Amino acid sequence: MPGALDRQQNDATFDGVLAELQWRGLISQATAEDALDAHLRHGPITFYCGFDPTAASLHIGSLVQLLTIRRLQLAGHHPLVLVGGSTGLIGDPRPNSERTLNPREQVAEWVEALQAQVGRFVALDGANPATLVNNLDWTAGLSAIDFLRDVGKHFRVGSMLKKDAVAVRLHSDAGISYTEFSYQILQGYDYLQLYRQYGCTMQQGGSDQWGNLVSGIDLIRRVESVSVHAIGTPLIQNSDGSKFSKSEGTAIWLDPSLTTAYAMFQFWLNSADADVVERLKVFTFLSRAEIERLAGAVAERPGVREAQRALAWEVTAIVHGDAAADAARDASLALFGNGDLDGLDATTLAAALEGLPRAQGRVGDPVARLLVDTGLTTSMGESRRAIGQGGVYVNNRRVEDGDAALETLLHGRFAVLRRGRRSLAAVTTPVDG
Repeated sequence: MPGALDRQQNDATFDGVLAELQWRGLISQATAEDALDAHLRHGPITFYCGFDPTAASLHIGSLVQLLTIRRLQLAGHHPLVLVGGSTGLIGDPRPNSERTLNPREQVAEWVEALQAQVGRFVALDGANPATLVNNLDWTAGLSAIDFLRDVGKHFRVGSMLKKDAVAVRLHSDAGISYTEFSYQILQGYDYLQLYRQYGCTMQQGGSDQWGNLVSGIDLIRRVESVSVHAIGTPLIQNSDGSKFSKSEGTAIWLDPSLTTAYAMFQFWLNSADADVVERLKVFTFLSRAEIERLAGAVAERPGVREAQRALAWEVTAIVHGDAAADAARDASLALFGNGDLDGLDATTLAAALEGLPRAQGRVGDPVARLLVDTGLTTSMGESRRAIGQGGVYVNNRRVEDGDAALETLLHGRFAVLRRGRRSLAAVTTPVDG
């Protein structure tokens, strides 16, 4: 992602990073905060965060963890980024049903994909590089007897039953298998191994993983007689109670082949006024002063949506790179008449038109009929009236004649119809041209 890592900076070094994370709303739970603060101030420390390969890509929910890792790295602390080749074969308990176990070969492929993806968000070289680790390295050769004798004996079933994820499943119709019940032991064992191999003394994860994080802390205390730490980041929710990481039921992925830069940009651009300042704190590296300035803009000039535009550009640049963020911004402006559609490349334009009402058409087709075909109007008469009122545009050019025909296709493939300020539709050439 050209330029994104280079532009990132923290407002704090390692001795003040906990306060920075707290200001950004990134601490939901933590072990003894005074002791943790002292530990971080005495740093640099080695810490870890894990990701299970349950798909070919991480999504924007994972971005909370990735950017928190990066903030700690920028503050001088050393990250271990774990992609769970063994825990990915098991899966942590979901609240309502048993996970489907994925084939080993599939999980191995996803491990490689996620490891490659992590390098776009966390520096893997330079003065303080992150280290990639895979828990399959220390579990693949562990026999069932060794697992039970050397690891399992340190866990108490009563404590395991109290973990939120386990308790919810125990009281559900689905119940919980021994496989998923044991997940917290595997995650705890990861922490122990990373403590032994790398001197890792802090783990970070989502607050929904807190029980698993504590399992590792308890295991290290029992086995090594050492106190270590954990940070739980909050689960991000929209102010209206809707799920943050979904857009109309579709996950927002960090893989550009699964979610385009334009779709990413639009997702953040659509942030509500009540959410945008908190999103700026969590998902961007903008300074406190700049975020406070944008918060003032939300309060004083909400219709301008300056904060949303800043958020959309910053996060799209982090995920896709500066050039892609620029193109997505330009496409967003151009679609609604504030920019040049002719200047958009075909890939960006195609992504921008995805999801719009559409119809097939050719040069020479009546614009009035295309309006009906795309659903922008319900009849030829309505189309001609809309044109006569000056409210119809093709490729951002106003249509003056009710009998006008489509004159050009952008990139020989697309035309953008607009009725009024906000109603858009796409015309594409048929397969036979």
